[in-house]
Amino acid sequence: MNKYLRAFLATAIFIVALLLIYYIHMRYLRVDVVLYASILDALVALVVVFAGLHLLKWFRDFSRLELIQLGAIWLLGGYLFAISVPTVIDRSLSFYILEKLDQRGGGIREDAFRQVFTEEYVREHHLVEVRLTEQLQSGTIEIQSGCVKLTPRGKRLAGFSRFYRQNLLPTHRLLMGQYTDALTDPFRNSRMSSDYRCQ
Repeated sequence: MNKYLRAFLATAIFIVALLLIYYIHMRYLRVDVVLYASILDALVALVVVFAGLHLLKWFRDFSRLELIQLGAIWLLGGYLFAISVPTVIDRSLSFYILEKLDQRGGGIREDAFRQVFTEEYVREHHLVEVRLTEQLQSGTIEIQSGCVKLTPRGKRLAGFSRFYRQNLLPTHRLLMGQYTDALTDPFRNSRMSSDYRCQ
């Protein structure tokens, strides 16, 4: 069997292992953050498949460089899966809109969407709890005496995000039939309905 076929079959085995490990992890084990857990699943699948195939002498004709490249491809594929499937479905407002339309019989009045987002989306998806948990696990915030504060790492990431948003996001983006730069500075007309800052 030539190396191309062996690499293809090994990759197919990796994909099956990744999906099986992911399923077991998501159904039966504790998960702090979906993205991080999915990336961990890719690492576990890589180790399990490489170890198993190595014991079967599957890679005997592969050079060290080829094995490193194969491992890198698998990890990139695992990362792509983690970002593109579970993380998108877990976080996506777009998927929520589709699911909510389906739940409500296939249609919702356009003028009701602000109400749906503020009164249903935030509550149903435990949005505040999920996002605060992710930021705590990422080390970008800390909570002290009921006050959520940026860590130095969080401050750096917020600065990077703000710079990227203002300088590298589209300045002519289509929003409901009109091209605008509104999302390059969403705080442009921001007002606090009440003073919720920590004292």
